[in-house]
Amino acid sequence: MNTGHGVWALNRLALAVLLAGGSVALAQEPVDQTVELEETRVMATAQEELKQAPGVSVISAEDIRKAPPANDLADIIRKQPGVNLTGNSGSGARGNNRQIDIRGMGPENTLILVDGKPVSSRNAVRYGWRGDRDTRGDSNWVPAEQVERIEVLRGPAAARYGSGAAGGVINIITKKADLEHHGNLSLYANAPQHSEEGATRRFNFGLSGPLAENLSYRLYGNLNKTDADDEDINSGHTVDPTARSTAGREGVRNRDISSLLSWRLNDEQSLDFEAGFSRQGNIYAGDSMNNSASAALAGFRSPWLGRETNVVYRESYAITHHGDWEFGTTLNYLQYEKTRNRRLQEGLAGGPEGNINGSLFGTIELQSTTAHSEVNLPLSGALEQVLTLGAEWSEQRMDDPFSNTQTTSEAGSVPGISGSSRPTDSSARIASVFIEDNIELRPGTTLTPGLRFDRHSVVGGNWSPSLNLSHALSDELVLKAGIARAYKAPNLFQLNPNYLLYSRGQGCWGAGGSCYLQGNDGLDAETSINKELGIEFKRDGWVAGITWFRNDYRNKIEAGRTAVGSATGGSNAGYANADIFRWENVPRAVVEGLEGNLKVPLSPALDWSTNFTYMLQSTNKQTGEPLSIIPEFTVNSTLDWQVSEPLALQATVTWYGRQTPGKYDYQGNLLSGDARREISPYALAGLNGTYRLGDGWSVGAGVNNLFDKRLYREGNAVQAGAYTYNEPGRTFYTSLSYDF
Repeated sequence: MNTGHGVWALNRLALAVLLAGGSVALAQEPVDQTVELEETRVMATAQEELKQAPGVSVISAEDIRKAPPANDLADIIRKQPGVNLTGNSGSGARGNNRQIDIRGMGPENTLILVDGKPVSSRNAVRYGWRGDRDTRGDSNWVPAEQVERIEVLRGPAAARYGSGAAGGVINIITKKADLEHHGNLSLYANAPQHSEEGATRRFNFGLSGPLAENLSYRLYGNLNKTDADDEDINSGHTVDPTARSTAGREGVRNRDISSLLSWRLNDEQSLDFEAGFSRQGNIYAGDSMNNSASAALAGFRSPWLGRETNVVYRESYAITHHGDWEFGTTLNYLQYEKTRNRRLQEGLAGGPEGNINGSLFGTIELQSTTAHSEVNLPLSGALEQVLTLGAEWSEQRMDDPFSNTQTTSEAGSVPGISGSSRPTDSSARIASVFIEDNIELRPGTTLTPGLRFDRHSVVGGNWSPSLNLSHALSDELVLKAGIARAYKAPNLFQLNPNYLLYSRGQGCWGAGGSCYLQGNDGLDAETSINKELGIEFKRDGWVAGITWFRNDYRNKIEAGRTAVGSATGGSNAGYANADIFRWENVPRAVVEGLEGNLKVPLSPALDWSTNFTYMLQSTNKQTGEPLSIIPEFTVNSTLDWQVSEPLALQATVTWYGRQTPGKYDYQGNLLSGDARREISPYALAGLNGTYRLGDGWSVGAGVNNLFDKRLYREGNAVQAGAYTYNEPGRTFYTSLSYDF
């Protein structure tokens, strides 16, 4: 053996080990042997890059923990820039069923996702003449304590998600299956100062952990009851003092259970199996579609007060595969969602439309299936980039034996459909492909083009291009811009010629006699060109930004205002030969505004955060009507004080600007008097705190609407102007949580 070579080899090995450890001493005097490695940066996918757009905000689990407890996630999301809560339309019907409305585009243009998968249960609720649905929306299927984060995407960033995202996207990300055993329990209760307002009690739990070396689980459940407001809460505030007072807020009973099994096939692949079941039942407060004082409802209102008149059952099942390969990453999922909407049967004609008209229950069943596949490919060459290729297929099938039952005997037959016993089913499918590329043009400058094509089984094809840019003007200042074409397919009620509504005259635009409103399978999809331009500054914890946005809306679908024909025959001479209207595309509408945010680190333990939304316009260019009744401006301000490691305090203020109603009644007549009343600006303040007791226990307490600013629902927009909802008064609450 050559010992000299062996010693030299051993010395080289020892030297290499010492160098790798970063503490080499070759002589008494230290010599700098630091090895500087080239920085490796992995580019984000286009989807992740879009989450850095100016019209995007993220609510973390820590944000939710510090905020006042909420039964519905909408109460948390509403405090983000660009977000408000409104009814489905500007009519004010179902005014207290308020849903997420992003940038004034209306709740129907907000797409709700849970873990990136669409939630469509609200589509199982009948769509009314004024674009109203008697629904609480789809933001209340996940308890707040089981949320990891909520992504709020507005404008061009939302366009990549396809139909229904013209206003924006709410992506609720739940807590995942953990590799260690964890659990949590939460109790929450509130106590309104005014006894006529409904109180809430809630309990939920979460469990997660490993079942085997490569298998983990997550399970959560939720029980909640919120009481309805008293029947007479709006007594003395109804526009017509001789009429029965309008209804307050309905109550709700929630029962939710969700499970997840995560199987790690190997270091590169995982497979998730999800199953969930939820039940949401209302507690009836006396509401109706057009006017809760309607004589048609009088015989049915009192017996059902405090009882369930509507229960929605939601089942969801999904299988998801994640892959991390040498060439890139893949995502594939298949989801099936079934909704059963069981409710007391409702009227389909005129003033009694949407009113309980008997004691028989009926069920609308909606089945939704979504298959999604995408691959993300990092590419190197002249430019660093990540290319995304994807495809998606979705189907909705609805069986509704109760909404297609309006007979034509009184006002005459409608050409092309039967006067009774019409088919009860409807369906539509959308097949989509999309491509996106996240391209680094130079350090600090990223361009993200995208293109999506959707083929709807009834409406046809639609192209949705997009282009987003992020450019660093300096280390502290970033300019961001985006433009995208978004679209929304007509819903199953709008497309169904067998869906017929009837009015003896009051509901007909420009008509003095009776009329029908019929579904229209010749509709075009709604589209919008969404543009935004923003600038953001960051330095030493300071953050400031402002964004201008504009959505030019084309082909918005509304109840028709020009008769397309006349019915023939009819048994009632006074109402025979009714005019026939259909759902139609409105040529043009526009939404424009400003969003801004400011975060100031007042001290290491004290942060002050503020955001605002200012609406420059939200107008149907054909009629001048607003797309939805939202405040002229909204300001949300929060003072967050980490007093000590266990104690956190918050003070919040939300300031709402003037709210202006529409100009016309249902026949196209100019409104006046009470029907044109605006809501003046008002503010809501709150205080809350959480304290960690140790050993996993924590308590919270606080007060909402500290100064007891209340609004009363006085009627629909054609009677009461903007006073179409109740703003509850001062409410105290407490919570108790245990993490283990």
